[in-house]
Amino acid sequence: MTLRLRREKPAIIGRWNILEMSAWDERFIHLAGQAFIEFRDRNRGQFGFGAVSGDLDYRLGERDGLPLVEWCWLGFDEGDPTCGRGWAVLRPEGNLEGEIFFHEGDESRFSARRTRRR
Repeated sequence: MTLRLRREKPAIIGRWNILEMSAWDERFIHLAGQAFIEFRDRNRGQFGFGAVSGDLDYRLGERDGLPLVEWCWLGFDEGDPTCGRGWAVLRPEGNLEGEIFFHEGDESRFSARRTRRR
């Protein structure tokens, strides 16, 4: 008989709908469709809101006892190359809350809700 251990995926892994952002209104953030951020296996992911999209390289951790994700990103803003970083924590009520930063540019807090199970 072979014993197989089941490894649970971290709670942050999956796709999240971005609900609101402090720097832009709802009309802008959903300009090209539902705003989202996604964390996949192997520390990779992607996001999109407004005219911005990008690929993520993330790391998981913990902040004040809450699951944390921090990332750097490369992408495009209205077709122009751009990059930045971000972080988010998983709140006890289930929302992902954090900030996204553009290198030498804008920054915004955001709140997101899971879109589908892992």
